[in-house]
Amino acid sequence: MTHSVQPSRPAPATPPPVEQRLARLLPAFHQVRAQTHALIDGLSEEDCVPQSMPDASPAKWHLAHVTWFFEVFALERFEPGFRPFHPAFRMLFNSYYNGVGDKHLRAERGLVSRPGLATVLAYRADVEARVDALLRSPSLPAADVAALSEVIELGINHEQQHQELLLTDLKHLFSRNPLLPALREGWPPIPVAAAPAGWLACEGGIGRSGTSDPGFAFDNERPVHRTIVEPFEISLRPVTCGDVIAFIEDGGYRRPDLWLSAGWDIVQTRGWQAPYYWQQPAGGDMQTARWHAFTLRGLVEVSPDAPAAHLSQYEADAIARWLGARLPTEFEWEHVAQRVPVEGNLLETGLLHPAEPLTAARPGLPGQMFGDIWEWTQSAYLPYPGYRTAPGAIGEYNGKFMSQQMVLRGGSCATPRSHLRSTYRNFFPPDARWQFSGARIARDAG
Repeated sequence: MTHSVQPSRPAPATPPPVEQRLARLLPAFHQVRAQTHALIDGLSEEDCVPQSMPDASPAKWHLAHVTWFFEVFALERFEPGFRPFHPAFRMLFNSYYNGVGDKHLRAERGLVSRPGLATVLAYRADVEARVDALLRSPSLPAADVAALSEVIELGINHEQQHQELLLTDLKHLFSRNPLLPALREGWPPIPVAAAPAGWLACEGGIGRSGTSDPGFAFDNERPVHRTIVEPFEISLRPVTCGDVIAFIEDGGYRRPDLWLSAGWDIVQTRGWQAPYYWQQPAGGDMQTARWHAFTLRGLVEVSPDAPAAHLSQYEADAIARWLGARLPTEFEWEHVAQRVPVEGNLLETGLLHPAEPLTAARPGLPGQMFGDIWEWTQSAYLPYPGYRTAPGAIGEYNGKFMSQQMVLRGGSCATPRSHLRSTYRNFFPPDARWQFSGARIARDAG
């Protein structure tokens, strides 16, 4: 089965008139704020304070930081008579925006016991009410309406990113607790469809990557540009836990021939023997004991048919080599995904863990390209031709991270559906494992 890398695209949607843009954003703004609040349902104040590692942040910090974004970039600029909720919050909940001013040390966010959770929730409520009033204001100049709508839409998508980070950081925190607590108890019913094996053949040619659509996209997705793709094949399903178990049993973590040099050094120094969160019962025979994995629903037995998660890019690359293949480039991935609807095991399913396919794959298309796991590519995170950063502090959002990062595509079981599209580019260092990251393999045609 073969398809071209030059799929047809719908005509760009016409943006709504300026006077309708803010009203259109109101329900989306309130929905994302409510969704974040729902994610912390059942957490105690003690759950929201600790920081389990420097790369993770406390739940309380996530709740405050996404609110800080709206206060600093929307209210501070556009609200008449602006006054901060608390002057110290401008520094305390800044993440990496040097143009805004000083920042509290990232590695010490877990030491911030004050303000308490109640104050942070009051901060959220205050800023939400003021943003709501600003979006309903009938007296904003047209130029401010256009600029404010861009900031609010970016803030909504920024909060969706932190919804996923909130969950992955809580997972890491709970995994460090000897009691291995669950964020959610039990499992909702999971409809399971067969995961097709095999390959989809893709013609080579000149394709297009990125977007020029007037709808929302991050700056790192722009501009649209031509890419040359040689003929290739891509797997119909992601790398499964069964694939990884076979890799382990074949000595994959002990074979330097499968690994990039930097990856092999990390395997040796950090003692990697399996994906992050995987474990076997104490005293078990490594060849016969069943693998278990810590999840947001507690410790469960690994399902061989589910997509493998919590792999670094180094592990994904080594497993692809062991399977006689490679990781796709981000352009190969995107050219296939342009034809695939955004559906699958995403945040809205409530599973919070990669699973077997929820529905059968569409004929002639790979399965599970969206949801379950972010899929590592072999592409470095770099600017597209013609890329320009936005002026001011908000231009620090993506561009300054275009070094020593690798691109992931597709979204995960913790990503909101409305947050994704085929052009979306996620990025992390190649040794990162605490995200819902996995792999799909590709190979050259012929």
